[in-house]
Amino acid sequence: MAYCSNCGEKLPDDAYFCPKCGTKTALGMQANAPAASDEMRQAFSKMSVEIEKAFTIAAKEIQTAFQTARENVQKSMEKEAIVCSNCGTKNPGGSTYCYNCGQKLTPKAKETKA
Repeated sequence: MAYCSNCGEKLPDDAYFCPKCGTKTALGMQANAPAASDEMRQAFSKMSVEIEKAFTIAAKEIQTAFQTARENVQKSMEKEAIVCSNCGTKNPGGSTYCYNCGQKLTPKAKETKA
């Protein structure tokens, strides 16, 4: 008479698994009977590999997006200075009004950065 090593349930003589808790019996181990938990373990193992691949790809894409954004911000900050026709002050590129005298700046008064 055999009993389950996990829960103590009486086992049929030809049982590969305990009918109460599902633990593989000594006979099941000898026969190398695949358990549902073994299949689940394999499925989770394969899934973890695929998730790791997806995260690696996503990380590379995010890194590329940040690099592109960084370059775009740098380009936008490198606009030509605008010289005020009223007071001669160099204003940052993209300015509409002179920060020194308040005069509206005209696009034809642009001067390239030195």
